[in-house]
Amino acid sequence: MSETIEFTRPDGQRAPGYFTTDASVSDAPGVVMIEEWWGVTDTIQQMADKLANAGFRVLVPDLFRGRKAVVPDEANHLVEGLDFGDAANQDIRGAVQYLKSTGSKKVAVLGFCMGGALALLAAMHDPEIDAVVTFYGVTPPEAGDVGKIAVPVQGHWAEHDDFASPQAVSRIEARFKEAGVSHEFYRYDAKHGFNNPNPIGQAGLGNYDEAADTQSWSRAIDFLRKQLQ
Repeated sequence: MSETIEFTRPDGQRAPGYFTTDASVSDAPGVVMIEEWWGVTDTIQQMADKLANAGFRVLVPDLFRGRKAVVPDEANHLVEGLDFGDAANQDIRGAVQYLKSTGSKKVAVLGFCMGGALALLAAMHDPEIDAVVTFYGVTPPEAGDVGKIAVPVQGHWAEHDDFASPQAVSRIEARFKEAGVSHEFYRYDAKHGFNNPNPIGQAGLGNYDEAADTQSWSRAIDFLRKQLQ
């Protein structure tokens, strides 16, 4: 089952999202999936459906409110216009609350690129999040202290990445170790966006890596099942 829904943010405003599940029980664990900078594209919905097929209730909040990019410049414009604090503390938190209020006892946040960074940002402030999975999404130091994250984190990183650089990943991992944040990081001989077989525009074309995608997805599913059981 999949449908477009509206959920209530903590501030009382309504927000749209793509909800999908194949779970046979109403209290199946939940996952808030966060989009890349292209928006809630068909590919993101297909990935959410894939996660639902693994037994999760999945909600993708539409951070761009229906807008999608078709070229990198347009995607960059959408990102520049996004209030990351509002997205993390209102849209994402509201999505977590929706899944918990409708049956899921535990909820993780999972995101790709921009969405991966937002997953980390949300986990710094939202005590209702139970686990985080980030795919090549890093937060800059000025966004907040990742050492404040109090839930397990799984990270998937590309060794050849100009966006989430190996140096930025090492910085986050060092802070996690210093703060005692439970985490497991995996690095792949791949480029940024290795999970996306159908990127829009020019950014990421040719970066899909089937081996890295398959392995990282399997690890993410196992992690979510373990943390949300």
